[in-house]
Amino acid sequence: MTLPQPGEPFVLVISTGGTIASTTDSSGTRVPTLSAEELVTDCAASVPTRVYDSVLLDSSSMGLGDVDTLVELVSRALADALITGIVITHGTDSMAETALALDLVQRDPRPVILTGAQRPADHPTADGPANLRRAIELAADPLARGRGVTVHFGGDTLAARGLYKRDTEALNAFALTAPLTLPRPAAVAAAPLAGYNVPILRAWPGAGTELVDFVIDSGADGIVVEALGSGNVSAEMGFALGRAVEADIPVVMSTSVPSGEVSLSYGGGGGGATLAQRGVLSAGWLRAGQARIALLTAIATGTDPRQLLGG
Repeated sequence: MTLPQPGEPFVLVISTGGTIASTTDSSGTRVPTLSAEELVTDCAASVPTRVYDSVLLDSSSMGLGDVDTLVELVSRALADALITGIVITHGTDSMAETALALDLVQRDPRPVILTGAQRPADHPTADGPANLRRAIELAADPLARGRGVTVHFGGDTLAARGLYKRDTEALNAFALTAPLTLPRPAAVAAAPLAGYNVPILRAWPGAGTELVDFVIDSGADGIVVEALGSGNVSAEMGFALGRAVEADIPVVMSTSVPSGEVSLSYGGGGGGATLAQRGVLSAGWLRAGQARIALLTAIATGTDPRQLLGG
């Protein structure tokens, strides 16, 4: 690791755990163990860097409080004019969600780049060091400014909006739901997301009302539905979602289809067009995890969800 000299610009690397920081224990289980300093040392980056350890966990356990902490860390770090950019090492399971949470509140033009790995650090051909080294180089590059939050992974640098994990094993693990980079909405002021309850409900052919009824009764702040096709559910589930909207619970319709826009164009009791007439919102190009982050941010900041969803 190359430490900056006094007054010298540098890249800040914030670690959160994930596969990139994992080693394999005696039972063959991957466990996050490595610090930010160890990761940067292993990647042999030539760019001056400083490091900070935020949390050390698998990203499937990344709660809203952990995301709030990252948002605050990035905001505070960018108050330092010597920082050319920030790299966050992160697990792949929820990388797309964290990236969007940061992007929705990011006004500073300096790059904020997430990266990680598909193979643990002690794998004979670990992919983490190359991903991290290139992410650090990008964070130091003046040409990377003004792009919002991005993810660099497996040779690809992708925008946060519309990002999803497309493969459980491939080294280029991420893709975008849209054929072109999506426009970013105006950034909103950051507000804590922890404490709000927005579950994701999965639709299936012939689904009943039970899950929606339970969520309504539980006092959820919002609902995201991973629907079928371009935003459709069964008639029974559709009627229940209408009751949620009538109870002033915002409902956002996403889809389980990997790519494409949620159009809400079909009729019938659970068709997207019918649901839109009842007040259900389209997630646009966002898949369920990112739609949840957008809805949470809208609720926490008092913003019209349509502004952040882009649907």
